[in-house]
Amino acid sequence: MHAIDIDSITVQYQNTTIINGLTLRVKCGEVYALLGANGAGKTTTLNSIMGLTSLVAGNINVAGVNVANNPITARKNIAFVPENVALYPHLSGAENFEYFMRLSGHNADQNTRAEAFNTVGLPANAAEQRVSAYSKGMRQKVALAIAISRKAPVLLMDEPTSGLDPKATAEFHALLSTLKQQDTAILMVTHDIIGAIACADKVGCLTQGGIQEFSQTADLQLADLIPYFQHGGMTQINAGATETP
Repeated sequence: MHAIDIDSITVQYQNTTIINGLTLRVKCGEVYALLGANGAGKTTTLNSIMGLTSLVAGNINVAGVNVANNPITARKNIAFVPENVALYPHLSGAENFEYFMRLSGHNADQNTRAEAFNTVGLPANAAEQRVSAYSKGMRQKVALAIAISRKAPVLLMDEPTSGLDPKATAEFHALLSTLKQQDTAILMVTHDIIGAIACADKVGCLTQGGIQEFSQTADLQLADLIPYFQHGGMTQINAGATETP
């Protein structure tokens, strides 16, 4: 089943076409890395999935729910981790976890929190510390703990490894493997080409509203993806074209 099903969508902003006939699908238990230069339409794609951007054409379904027709229901199937995590700095990690979980109508008991913090690799003694003392990586881990505790079938992430050190990045990649085993469909927007090759089942290079997809194999190399970030690198790529099925 495709938990994320984007079918030939077109998005415009002030008469400028940002996304042009984009088709992208992510299955349950699959990690999809969406790459592209600034302005390529990555954030617009995420916003479209969450029903925050109107479509000129095409359809998006999340866990079988049409986003345009039922945006609130669709969003209940989505957990989202932004690049810049907005937690309350005067509250502890535990208090932030409880607040955001209850805000979304989910269980926030101590056992749930402890399990989530352990899964994302947040030290036990950090739970009671104020978030103002956290590193960016620790704030990311709290946001991830909240996201995975919601048990949503779809996880969207915007630059999830931005600002993380190599150890935290490795822990993040291990977490993705755990989430895959739980059949979570994961779509992450990133500039980290090497990280995408390391952890994604499928890589899509997005620019000018079109996409070139690569199914993950042992043969996928950095050199295969670099050309799509160079000036004009995607000008010959048609929207929705794929390298492999």
